[in-house]
Amino acid sequence: MPGSAPQPSPAAVDDAAPSPVAVSGPAHLLRVTLLMAGSCLPILGAVLIAPVLPKMQDHFASVPGAKALVPLALTVPALALALLAPFAGVIVDRLGRKRLLVVATVLYAGFGTAPLWLDSLGGIIASRALVGVTEAAIMTCCTTLIGDYYTGRRRVKYLALQTMCASASATVFFVLGGAAGSAGWRVPFWVYAVSLALAPLMASALPGSTVRAEAEEAAAEAPARHSFPWRQLAGICALTFFGAMVFYTVPVEMSYLLDDLGVENSGVIGLATAIASAATVAGAITFARLKRSPEPMLPAVLAVCAAGFGVMFLAGSAPVLVVGAVVNCVGTGMLLPALLTSAMSRLAFADRGRGTGLWTAAFFGGEFVCPLVLLALESAVGSLAAAVGLLGLAAALVAAGLLTARRRIADAPADPRPLPEQLA
Repeated sequence: MPGSAPQPSPAAVDDAAPSPVAVSGPAHLLRVTLLMAGSCLPILGAVLIAPVLPKMQDHFASVPGAKALVPLALTVPALALALLAPFAGVIVDRLGRKRLLVVATVLYAGFGTAPLWLDSLGGIIASRALVGVTEAAIMTCCTTLIGDYYTGRRRVKYLALQTMCASASATVFFVLGGAAGSAGWRVPFWVYAVSLALAPLMASALPGSTVRAEAEEAAAEAPARHSFPWRQLAGICALTFFGAMVFYTVPVEMSYLLDDLGVENSGVIGLATAIASAATVAGAITFARLKRSPEPMLPAVLAVCAAGFGVMFLAGSAPVLVVGAVVNCVGTGMLLPALLTSAMSRLAFADRGRGTGLWTAAFFGGEFVCPLVLLALESAVGSLAAAVGLLGLAAALVAAGLLTARRRIADAPADPRPLPEQLA
């Protein structure tokens, strides 16, 4: 559990050290815009085709195992991302963030649009796996660059902004995917070509990562800092894996839940899911405005997610289902930046790529298993709504466990060791 790790002190989120790049002006604005746009690409891969999954399933109904394979077309990028993100993190630390980001962004367009010309479900799933390879590099690079360019409270702000932009883009992609899907299930795949517009701008506008001289001197004086914080990250990554299942249940399963309630129009499904996704933006905005350490908020945030799942389980109509999804998404909007900020606060510059890669692997690993876990639960309890209810119960139990752990830590002597963020 992350509660066993040293907790970020207020110093961990103060602007104690200056950012190594300019934090105002047109260049800064363009840099932030590109990082946020790049961070949206893996979200596009995760949600764009969600509204057309029922149509894909109808198209490939004659393929053995289509009921399990079609959802994999949506989530297999997450599996590739989860498996490769730690390696991407190591490459990022050794070869550089910017170069890898530009190459991956170009390849993303090629692999993303491949289903436009592929006729076999197996070929489509393979192309989606390659999308996940590029997503691993893109997400790791963008998040690591945010950690490189900004410090303290400003870093927290932009990590929360990353979640807000990703969530806002998810809302747009749901609507776009639903509208485009009305013209055919292949049409939404054209949207992946947008990354071709981003790559040249990233190559010209993003500066290379800068290692602060003070950080290098501190590392020389404190060799122990170069020991990678495996123990501190293990609990956060485990919680992130579970949190990803909570986060992606609405995006992945909303179309099926609505279909079970008699809603079959892909445009309506996309709009309903977008309304729920917009609540994630509200949650992320709320998190960005709270000036406190993220981990103490995790029990309450998970409790909100659990409450939303409870309403979805009890819903007998589409409007009530959307209300439950909105409540859940307010919680998930706070959950993601809280977990990410907590992880980043424990990473020194030299470890940031690897640590970000491990966190990203945990998150997208949870995304990948989400539909599989819910499918197994559905088989066990008889309905998808009941499976969502069980996941809500699990979230409530995890929240209670975190709260108990925090109370024990509050009664224990404080750990005097500083976090890497406080030393950098």
